[in-house]
Amino acid sequence: MTPDLQSTVSQLRGIGPAKQKALASIGIFTLSDLLHHYPRTYENRGAIRLLTRAVGEEHRCAFLLTVTSEPHTAEIRRGLSITKFRACDESATAEIVYFNQPYVRNIFHIGATFRFWGQLRTNGKHLQLSAPAYELYQPDVPLPDLLPVYPLTEGITNRQMLSWTDELLQLVSTIPEILPYFIIKDNNLCTLSYAYQNIHRPQSEEALASAIRRLTFDELLCLGLGVALSKRMLNAQRIRAIPKTDIRPLTDRLPYQLTEAQKRVVNEIYRDMTHAGPDGTCAPMHRILIGDVGSGKTICAAIAVYLALKNGFQAALMVPTEILALQHYRDMEPLFNSLGFPCYLLTGSTPAKEKNRIYRALSDSDALPALVIGTHALLSDKVSFHNLGLTVTDEQHRFGVLQRAALKNKTDTAHLLVMSATPIPRTLALALYGDLSISLIDQMPAGRQRVDTYVVDESYRERLYAFIRKQVSQGGQVYIVCPSIEESDPENISPDAPQLKDATGYADTLTHKVFPDLRIALIHGRMPTKEKDAVMKAFSDGTVDILVSTTVIEVGVNVPNASLMVVENAERFGLAQLHQLRGRVGRGQRRSYCILVSEAHTGTAHDRLEVLRTTYDGFRVAEQDLAQRGPGDFFAGTTADGVRQSGGLPLQLARLCSDTETMQQAFRSAERLLAEDPRLESEESAPIKKEVERLFAIQESTVS
Repeated sequence: MTPDLQSTVSQLRGIGPAKQKALASIGIFTLSDLLHHYPRTYENRGAIRLLTRAVGEEHRCAFLLTVTSEPHTAEIRRGLSITKFRACDESATAEIVYFNQPYVRNIFHIGATFRFWGQLRTNGKHLQLSAPAYELYQPDVPLPDLLPVYPLTEGITNRQMLSWTDELLQLVSTIPEILPYFIIKDNNLCTLSYAYQNIHRPQSEEALASAIRRLTFDELLCLGLGVALSKRMLNAQRIRAIPKTDIRPLTDRLPYQLTEAQKRVVNEIYRDMTHAGPDGTCAPMHRILIGDVGSGKTICAAIAVYLALKNGFQAALMVPTEILALQHYRDMEPLFNSLGFPCYLLTGSTPAKEKNRIYRALSDSDALPALVIGTHALLSDKVSFHNLGLTVTDEQHRFGVLQRAALKNKTDTAHLLVMSATPIPRTLALALYGDLSISLIDQMPAGRQRVDTYVVDESYRERLYAFIRKQVSQGGQVYIVCPSIEESDPENISPDAPQLKDATGYADTLTHKVFPDLRIALIHGRMPTKEKDAVMKAFSDGTVDILVSTTVIEVGVNVPNASLMVVENAERFGLAQLHQLRGRVGRGQRRSYCILVSEAHTGTAHDRLEVLRTTYDGFRVAEQDLAQRGPGDFFAGTTADGVRQSGGLPLQLARLCSDTETMQQAFRSAERLLAEDPRLESEESAPIKKEVERLFAIQESTVS
């Protein structure tokens, strides 16, 4: 009998309250969570190397060595002991060293053979393995070639994770299928039991590939079903269509002409909101507007807002940060005020008296139709709209699906427009937002200039400082972005890791040592909102020359006079994030620059920076980012602790940039399944329906 996978992990050996708490921090609460906590990589320990053949290798290797001396432990100083012994193969002898692990004396005995896994180094004329992983070798008990390496957290070791998944796999040796048989047969898939067994304990590389393909297919099939069911539900809704409305009163107030791409998008939005059936109703608009940094998405949203307000409806614009909310408010309030419509700003730091005034205005049926711009404060139970006709969310990839729905669900009569300044390749957009119509702004406004991008290392530091001073002397302003707020604890830093610039310490250094004559300010996410707003206002007003920041300024911030973006430790940032940061400059008439400071001269980090140096099209940058890192990193679907948020992309294995063939097969199977069982009501469809609900964290009533 298969155990209940919803049981807590505490029923496994060795998991008490402390281990439960540690596992919970990485999203593992139940046996099901553990089963779906897949290895992040695999160590190929089956490729045994001779010691002499591995000299000079810069990666870990597997060695089959026989112990030739008894371990000896010595205390180097208080709190530090070292245990040493020798082991050999047919080519040479190596010294094995362990720190603060005196118990290994009871494990390693002369004549015993172990498979060691570590990086071989030379210590003078001697070979040495420092703290290698080990497994006892017995000729009649073969060791697995591929050893899983799991995502971990403090207090949890990989050895423990291996032990718990071993026990779990014994408990669930037979797992019921969730797919109808015709889907398994048509797509040549392995069984689900085989897939789980071989993703956690692969018998071979071929078995692992088969397991990954099956579980990837399942994820993409559930994604296809979830998107299709969601779209069907949305299309079934009917609301009163907005009458055809002249938008020229708004567009005539703009100091520029819309681009052809903007006009196309505005026409798509206009059709969605005004296309009425014979009964005067329409399906509510559910559209995502995707465009590069500075492509002019906001004015398209403003026109949608105008359509709602002009016809007596309220509109709400939700953004992820107070800085972005304030900027939108400053841009939109004068425009809509001149058209006779109120505009409110509602954030966590809005004074209580002002909040109450806004609450009353939004719920008052006699009040003028208004636009309210805010953060998650708009989701408060105290916010009640009397006639909400349009909801807009900006920086869509920073909101979960459930947050988007929470704002939309404050009324049954609202159109929905979501915006993303993170360009998304169309294949991924269709998978992510298949329940939404997609509009792309693929043209930049006139005058939007290319930002010259350079990658430099520390040897350019003095020249960089001179260039910063030159930009300021010519009237420009400078962003300097650091990867952390404060200096890290030295004990937690690898001696081989590059020194990280922290915003707080670096701002102090620049102020007192490098540019004592310039006006320097600091901003980061831990500062009180009022203080952040004051700093950004000072920078926008031109009373600050250099703004030292974390990525709090990544999105939405618009200072046309800023001409230089410097990113310290640029290898620590993703491509999409770097592209967003680069988009903070080049917004005015000044020639603008982005300088990426990094000591990464080889490897993936170097390749990532080279992509940004040579690529300026945001959609091409996005494709490269997806190819290098996958959508799990591309989107903010996880918290800082790596825990998947309820609204994040429900994929663990699928890589939409590279798994396009599997995605097409899965989506075709989803279409066929829904054609035969539109509501997934049959007994055969029940397991996959349950899996869709698990992945999307939605209620059964939503699906059916």
